[in-house]
Amino acid sequence: MSRPISSAKRDSNQTGVVLIDRDQSILAFNERVLDWAKRPEVPLLERLRYLCIVSSNLDEFFEVRADLHMSAFRSDELKGPYRKDTFEGVYEHARQVVNEQYRLYNDVLLPKLQKQDIRILSHGERTPAQRQWVSEYFQREVRPLLVPVGLDPAHPFPQVANKSLNFIVQLSGKDAFGKTNDIAIVKVPRVLPRVILLPSKVSGKTVSVVLLSSVIRAHLAELFPGRTVEHFSQFRVTRNSDLSVDEEDVENLRTALRKGLQHRQYGQALRLEVSDSCMSHLSNFLLKQFDLPEIALFKVAGPVNLVRLSQLIDLVNQAKLLFTPYHASFPKQLVKGASIMARMRQGDVLIHQPFESFDGVLAFLKEAVEDPHVLAIKQTIYRTGSDPVMMNLLREAVRRGKEVTAVVELKARFDEEANINWAEQLESVGAQVVYGVVGLKTHAKMLLVTRKEGRTLKRYGHLSTGNYNPRTAKLYTDLSYLTCDAAMTADMDRLFVHLASPSRLSRMSKLITAPFHMQKKLVEKIESVGAAAEAGLNARVVVKMNSLTDPVLIHALIRAGKQGAQIDLIVRGACMLPAGLPGQTDNIRVRSIIGRFLEHSRVFYFEKGETQEMYLASADWMSRNMTRRIELAWPVVDPVLRRRIIDECLLAYLYDTRNAWTLEPDGLYRRVEKKGQKVQSAQALLMSQYATGA
Repeated sequence: MSRPISSAKRDSNQTGVVLIDRDQSILAFNERVLDWAKRPEVPLLERLRYLCIVSSNLDEFFEVRADLHMSAFRSDELKGPYRKDTFEGVYEHARQVVNEQYRLYNDVLLPKLQKQDIRILSHGERTPAQRQWVSEYFQREVRPLLVPVGLDPAHPFPQVANKSLNFIVQLSGKDAFGKTNDIAIVKVPRVLPRVILLPSKVSGKTVSVVLLSSVIRAHLAELFPGRTVEHFSQFRVTRNSDLSVDEEDVENLRTALRKGLQHRQYGQALRLEVSDSCMSHLSNFLLKQFDLPEIALFKVAGPVNLVRLSQLIDLVNQAKLLFTPYHASFPKQLVKGASIMARMRQGDVLIHQPFESFDGVLAFLKEAVEDPHVLAIKQTIYRTGSDPVMMNLLREAVRRGKEVTAVVELKARFDEEANINWAEQLESVGAQVVYGVVGLKTHAKMLLVTRKEGRTLKRYGHLSTGNYNPRTAKLYTDLSYLTCDAAMTADMDRLFVHLASPSRLSRMSKLITAPFHMQKKLVEKIESVGAAAEAGLNARVVVKMNSLTDPVLIHALIRAGKQGAQIDLIVRGACMLPAGLPGQTDNIRVRSIIGRFLEHSRVFYFEKGETQEMYLASADWMSRNMTRRIELAWPVVDPVLRRRIIDECLLAYLYDTRNAWTLEPDGLYRRVEKKGQKVQSAQALLMSQYATGA
């Protein structure tokens, strides 16, 4: 697949290496995810799930990233990667991904579903009995909620919400008032299910479903009595969904964000999806209404929202077509029912999720809540989801008279409403709720417990590469770290004080924080590895993260590589560092692991001669994480835990030959193939290891 991979303009840093375009790299990542939907060895419904995941990812890509490209298309003022000459390349690459999705959906997955007696029935495929049932369903459940709008001077084009399902209809004849308005819009409420299961009395032994869009399409004419439907198409518009709130100029951030959420659904249009059968004059009419250029039009051969097909997976729920359920083991360093804080006093504890369960973290918090000697609990809240377990524990802690402080990040994208609700519920029971530092997102994940032991106070801390979310803890690979190290927990307390008050951040002893000095410290560590290489010592950097897009850190790695340092980068998603360029990045290797679980842990390893340093972190190496977020990195000094992380999070992934992709000098990713060698999957290896208790 031929496409541009790099920005035309050289980065201003001194290395002179042209970096890979960030948005092209994001789209390439989604191609790697889509590959899972193509694999015959993957259970069928899981293949469909990966197809839906890619659609969800692309939705977010347009909602978050496309606005800068669209603005560049309309203006010559934006420079760098956001220019008119890159706009077309990004949209065309996205179109290639979408076209491949629908080819896979129509030509591969639908026929395979039919072989399993799972059918998505179009109107033409339905039996008379099925058509009758669908008609009754439409009259009973759907039609009462539809209000067609015929466009005329008194009925302008309606507001169409972000990612909502709609129909455009061209009519002939006159309406009840003798008018010949020929265009109508039908908005479909979100409350209606997009996938509808037919009862066994009309489907027989097969699992038969109909899509809501097909139901409405079959009965469009009934919405316009006395008129003739000449042409129609479903359509969906994707809008800019970034919330813009001037924190310096609002009295109450929570109130301002809640108001902003009301308008998010109607931001600038960035993409228009229509059926591939849509007549050009109708799609052109829609483009004009949404003020979009033609390149923003995506004609698709199927439902305009593949994300909603995930409902089919839940409706079918056949075990043979899904991954074998994986049941995480209880953390091997902990004992169920035994005191976790007592175990922490013996040494630090590492939990490798999802291979070990998040229950260990919940048990730590529960013990703190129930322990009468615990005086205070402090926690950051970024993406906790809707699971009430942690919320209930914090509320119970307040009820028991403990001081509870919650640093709630209200601006966690697409989780704003959930976090606002968390904040309000905690405040309602008397917890101290704060929103961090103005202008910075609090992305650090930490939980700090203060306990009275005799005449002294002792702190117990939890740090994590991932969120306090019990649901995603079963799906994301992350590292949780439990410690009562006095210096580290004192640093955590200093950071909590800084987040809760206007005081300056005190000097840290062990933790590295952003935006204060993380980028600088990481550059220093990379440079020290480069210097060791020049001195003829062993010199290596191994980093595992989700994204690598910060030019400062990228060019530090390039310089160290030129000095002779061996650099391995395990980057799941976007990576702007071009690996393997002759004479430039020969010593740098980039690989991406796409597996059953979402790779989310961040591990930074630096080797200089006999010296080894390792850090775990909440931060990826992105400019936003280094300069616009509160982030944490913490050292792993216990040699046993460090060896465990090297084995499980670095070496296992560097030797993965099933789910690994390598970034080649031409800027494209290719699947790793080790002919004649045993195929190895890091995730499968870890699942097996923890399942057997090894």
